[in-house]
Amino acid sequence: MAEHSTSDDPHHFEFDLDRGIRTQVVEKLESSPLLPLTGRTGSNASGIYALYFKGRLVYIGKASRGTTKSKRTLRARLAEHAAKIGERHNITVADMKCRYLTFTSEWWVFAAEFALMTHYRPEWNESGFGSKVPGIGRPGTHRVSKWNLLFPKR
Repeated sequence: MAEHSTSDDPHHFEFDLDRGIRTQVVEKLESSPLLPLTGRTGSNASGIYALYFKGRLVYIGKASRGTTKSKRTLRARLAEHAAKIGERHNITVADMKCRYLTFTSEWWVFAAEFALMTHYRPEWNESGFGSKVPGIGRPGTHRVSKWNLLFPKR
């Protein structure tokens, strides 16, 4: 009997857990309220968030109290972004909106962030925006990030 791939076998089934997570988290995020980005926006829990610049989704991030040294909450992380944007040219906090979701399990925070990043592929996620080291790009490099070129410090 000849061997065949599992994709050709009409009796073989694989659960697509990635698709299930992605579908649910995208649906829930898109049905959550779009809020102004301020220093008081967000929950004191762990979760994921999406940032919108002039109505366009540009960044997906997470705040994980239980798995990071900083113990950042969603509110703290969103406040950091609002402060960073407030120090820049070519952008204002008024240009920004956000959505967020909270999770009890820290594992789901990571899974949801990955699902949203692969679904949306937001342009700021690889621009240097989320870096905790402002202005100079990643530590150990002399490269100036794309985000810092678009929105230089005041």
